[in-house]
Amino acid sequence: EAPNTCRECGKSFRYRSALVSHQRIHTGERPFRCQDCGRRFNRHSNLITHRRIHTGDMPYKCPDCGKSYRVRSTLLRHQKTHTGERPYRCEECGKTFRHSSQLARHQRRHALKHKHPYPTCGKSFSNHPRLAKHRGVHAGEKDYPCPDCGRSFNHRSNLLVHQRSHLKQK
Repeated sequence: EAPNTCRECGKSFRYRSALVSHQRIHTGERPFRCQDCGRRFNRHSNLITHRRIHTGDMPYKCPDCGKSYRVRSTLLRHQKTHTGERPYRCEECGKTFRHSSQLARHQRRHALKHKHPYPTCGKSFSNHPRLAKHRGVHAGEKDYPCPDCGRSFNHRSNLLVHQRSHLKQK
């Protein structure tokens, strides 16, 4: 076993201080307390960053637009808006994103699209109400009657398009 290895998870560290800091993840120990609000942290650096909320300190300034941030990673994320860099690519459709969180949200939408397939035609829907609505298409249901002429439609959007034809006639 390496000299600075966590007995809980086996992760190794170059410095003992890094191991001690890491072990707080397992113990739940949070020895660093904010004097303003009492919130506790497992790392001193996290307390320092948190204290900026109370002091208003925003040390990370964008050289392009002057906008300031409390955390360096937030500045780096912001700077991508100026460069147009979009390094995160969806493997399913090829769409690109500036931030990994945007890609993750987008990928969840892909997963949801396939969650509720209709058995006879194979079309998929993101939620059960949309699937149920589609079932009406196969059943020939037309739940949206025109109040002017009585003609019925299977989608509200189709009714609205139709109603415009009555406006043109007047």
